[in-house]
Amino acid sequence: MIKIENLVKKYQSILAVDGLNLEIPKGQLFGFLGPNGAGKTTTIKLLMGLLKPSGGSISIGGVNIHDDPVRAKAMVGYIPDRPYIYNKLTGMEYLEFIADLYSMEKQLVRSRAMKFLEFFDLKDFAHELIEGYSHGMKQKLIISGALIHAPKVVIVDEPMVGLDPRGARQVKDLFRDLCKEGTTVFMSTHSLGIAETMCHRVGIILKGRMIAIGSVEDLRQKAEQDHGDLEEIFLKLTGDNDMQSLVDSLKTTG
Repeated sequence: MIKIENLVKKYQSILAVDGLNLEIPKGQLFGFLGPNGAGKTTTIKLLMGLLKPSGGSISIGGVNIHDDPVRAKAMVGYIPDRPYIYNKLTGMEYLEFIADLYSMEKQLVRSRAMKFLEFFDLKDFAHELIEGYSHGMKQKLIISGALIHAPKVVIVDEPMVGLDPRGARQVKDLFRDLCKEGTTVFMSTHSLGIAETMCHRVGIILKGRMIAIGSVEDLRQKAEQDHGDLEEIFLKLTGDNDMQSLVDSLKTTG
């Protein structure tokens, strides 16, 4: 459903994405991990057509996103980590506005909007201005807007930001159900626990290159570990396990 081939993005002398190759099939929940500055955000912007690649190609559902961006983007729901939202609209008006961008029928929009609002416990706030919503309520509304047109692919950056435990559980269950129905979810997150429990496969990017990809067990073997959670595997593969050396050196000099 998502196919990335030899993707490159340069910013003058900086190589943010370096020959990235990735294929994610229909119905898979893929976790995209990496330390700060590894190239995650750049990759997501390239996937969404917000940046033009320096080389390589991206296809969504067999459609090249740069050759036919409107058709490709119509298949995608995007949940950014720092979304912009229109505070002077009501929750229902916001969902109707987003649905109108996809030329959805009015009757279908109202039906789907109410289902999402009920699911996320926002029904009683449907006709209240968004400016009165809490951060978590806004996040739920943004997720609803990204999914209202029933996209074949969902691209999400840090989906649990601002959500309480109930809200986070609702989103987890929703993503799992979407994948069971055939939706592909590409999820970038710093929450390794969420990635470990939710994702079918995980990819780790470092300095613009995919250094490991597979199930948690696959990554464990690559890291040459008999046990340990995804956090330990991640730290070993990315070389971020220097903290213990620092602590040991402080003990020695202290």
